[in-house]
Amino acid sequence: MPDTTALPRPPFDPEFAPFLEAMDARGRFHLTTEMLPQMRRLDMTEAQLDDGLRARGLERRSITVPGYLGDPITLAVIQRIGRTGTAACAYAIHGGGMMFGHHLGNLESYDDWLLVHDVVLVSPDYRLAPEHPDPYPVEDCYAGLLWVAEHADELDIDPDRIVLVGQSAGAGLAAGTALLARDRQGPAAVGQVLVSPMLDDRDATASARQFDGVGVADREMTRFGWDAYLGDRRGADDVSIYAAPGRANDLSRLPPAYVDCGSAEVFRDETVAYASALWAAGVQAELHVWPGAFHGSTSMMPEATLSRRAVAALRDWTGRLLVPTA
Repeated sequence: MPDTTALPRPPFDPEFAPFLEAMDARGRFHLTTEMLPQMRRLDMTEAQLDDGLRARGLERRSITVPGYLGDPITLAVIQRIGRTGTAACAYAIHGGGMMFGHHLGNLESYDDWLLVHDVVLVSPDYRLAPEHPDPYPVEDCYAGLLWVAEHADELDIDPDRIVLVGQSAGAGLAAGTALLARDRQGPAAVGQVLVSPMLDDRDATASARQFDGVGVADREMTRFGWDAYLGDRRGADDVSIYAAPGRANDLSRLPPAYVDCGSAEVFRDETVAYASALWAAGVQAELHVWPGAFHGSTSMMPEATLSRRAVAALRDWTGRLLVPTA
């Protein structure tokens, strides 16, 4: 049930209203464990996916590499057809609350701000909770990053130009992967892109209370995700910073970050707090809080004015980071 102490909330951008009203007309979405298998599937066959990639001038191959504890995971490698030479690498981690989503899903969302820079995009098929709870997802992501850095020649990528990218839970995993790389003296990413990141299991922000039973990904769904990932440790003292980067007290020596969220989403306050903590640690970060944006609005309503502004800002930042200057 929605929190009876919910706070007044910032309004959604008027351009998003028809989408959100249509969603509300279908009734509130309540996630259950039984729904997860369906939510983990691609909405097309892999052959159809590859046809769509080719139509956009892209190609895919899959590589099996060691994940956490040596168990195999898959990396999808996507690049422009006919690309030659050494490119930057975007290590892009999919969202889905650590419970659902697919490493081949929503790839078109990268076209206009990431793949436009002619990068090699690598998407890890990390294992999902609750079957594989903490630390499997973040450790799988880190193991995949290690493999990518160690096989840069095979992938024709520049190991000094790897950027960690994530959206929603994928952004939280990207932040956790950056912390693991720092603390284990692993691959040094050139940057991290954290789009509406899911960072903190403690459920203590004003935005969590404001968006309880409201919007696309609300407080109920995020609690469900953290419960799947952490079990009865959610909100307790023994949760690691790699599982919940919002708990980290020391964010020094991390790569520069692009951090964004909507003003009208559940992750707003933990996102802003993380950017502030990066600055306090001496790390460069660019923060955008898009007024009236809801969680996932850029992907769900890409033609909206606010979505186009957000994508343009991402394209500008990643271009400055990844494209060599003459």
